[in-house]
Amino acid sequence: MADLRRSRGVGRAKREGLSEMLRRWEAEVLKPYLARSPERKVEFSSDSGVPFSRLSTPVEQEERGWKYEERLGFPGEYPFTRGVHPTMYRGRPWTIRQYAGFGSAEDTNRRYKYLLQEGQTGLSVAFDLPTQLGLDPDDPRAVYEVGKVGVSVPSAKEMALVFEGIPLDRVSTSMTINATAMEMLASYVAAAEASGVDGAALKGTVQNDILKEYVARNNFIYPPKPSMRYATDIIMYCARAMPQWNSISISGYHFEEAGATPAQEVGFTLADGMEYTRALLQRGMRVDEFAPRLSFFFASRTNLFEQVAKFRAARRMWAKIMKERFGASDRRSMAMRFHAQTAGVTMTAQQPEVNIVRTTLQALAAVLGGAQSLHVNSYDEALGLPTEKAVKLSVRVQQVLLMESGVADSVDPAGGSYLIEELTDKVEEEAWKVLDAIEKAGGMVKAIEAGYPQKEIARSAYEYQLRVEKGDVPIIGVNVLQEEGEAEMETMKVDPAARDRVIARLRELRDKRDQVRVESSLRELEKACEDPEVNLFPKVLSCMKAGCTVGEVSGVFRRSWGEWSQ
Repeated sequence: MADLRRSRGVGRAKREGLSEMLRRWEAEVLKPYLARSPERKVEFSSDSGVPFSRLSTPVEQEERGWKYEERLGFPGEYPFTRGVHPTMYRGRPWTIRQYAGFGSAEDTNRRYKYLLQEGQTGLSVAFDLPTQLGLDPDDPRAVYEVGKVGVSVPSAKEMALVFEGIPLDRVSTSMTINATAMEMLASYVAAAEASGVDGAALKGTVQNDILKEYVARNNFIYPPKPSMRYATDIIMYCARAMPQWNSISISGYHFEEAGATPAQEVGFTLADGMEYTRALLQRGMRVDEFAPRLSFFFASRTNLFEQVAKFRAARRMWAKIMKERFGASDRRSMAMRFHAQTAGVTMTAQQPEVNIVRTTLQALAAVLGGAQSLHVNSYDEALGLPTEKAVKLSVRVQQVLLMESGVADSVDPAGGSYLIEELTDKVEEEAWKVLDAIEKAGGMVKAIEAGYPQKEIARSAYEYQLRVEKGDVPIIGVNVLQEEGEAEMETMKVDPAARDRVIARLRELRDKRDQVRVESSLRELEKACEDPEVNLFPKVLSCMKAGCTVGEVSGVFRRSWGEWSQ
């Protein structure tokens, strides 16, 4: 530390000389050059309007009171700006995931085996809308959506078919599911145990972030208060019975997709994280008992440097929040681990092959930002579900970054860039303002009930769209470099027979199961709903093992808690 202080003193003296050098350069070199050759734009800024400095130097860092040991530190230690592991990808490459799932269990199982064969290192499950909303596939409200945007999983038996032939003790599985997260995770545990794998050995993540549903995605069922109990019951159960499982993925991705700026994405996401943390502390857990398994999920857009800065700012802020506001002492509680997905909202139906370039830049931003796992959207996703050709190419994008680009060979190669550090500070400053506004509103639940984050994101989305329409944000194929005609390319179609297969198996399950056991387990769950001291997960696990359907379990919650609309 003494050496750092001495070097900082020397650095200050040097920067005083640098200030004079900078002023001389601006007067003698820059000014006459601009007179001969003006810059191509009046203002250079990110998609969200953050201005880019013409030239970032150590002078600006000194003016901001920038100190290496406070703002950066070293990888694997507080404040984790440079990454959560000391060696990052040199020792532990990010997990290559492709979000996938469609049709019936057989369809999705084939896609998973294909992706694993092509080099994917972790699975990521997309569920269809009926499954996400607690409706069985033969429910009249669900029948036309079965298998359309994800796989239909109405029971633990169907979950077992999704993963048939895949060793669940050797693969990490991420499940994007929220309002029925308990039913899906319980089905996964039941399927694993039926194949001889203990639930404690399972590795993966369940999204289980209901708060962001009220703000940006709208796939909620129950009111916020019982939904918070539902989510925290999962976290509590996993902390004690599934030590290798990430019990929640606190998601900023959907805020970004709805129109949030990078600072809003970070601020609202961390506000959600604080709300879950407070709820768990109120239920008697110690922060270091559950916080090491909290995980996060962010979007990665095309504006490379701003996105890298966003990830670094989020990591630094979360470390500070956990240490200073919640008193965490375990370094794992302070280290923000996150999954990144390239931004689906940036995919264009016009000139869809250009999406390959966009997603490659977005994936690079996630890697330079220190993501622990990554999904790269397929270039044809603006036209439909991705084809095998498209998903294979998305896997190859990650593999080229990992194996050929060199970006994984050094720990935090972006660290220390004057521009990156300046942008990181700017994103953090704005994100603290967002977070402070939520705290003044009484926390995220109260802010959601008042409609505050929803309105702020809608405002940002509107302002961004105006910038697109004015041409301030160029998008190739949309408002610049347009081409006549529509793209001619292969698109994927879900086999209509998939719905029939799922419904036929569902009816067979109902005919053959032990109805007495089913009814008994559902009654036990309904009774547990009335007692807030009872953890609901073991009850739901018993239901799924008994052969109950997702619709039946969700029906118990609906009767007990009601449904919510906004």
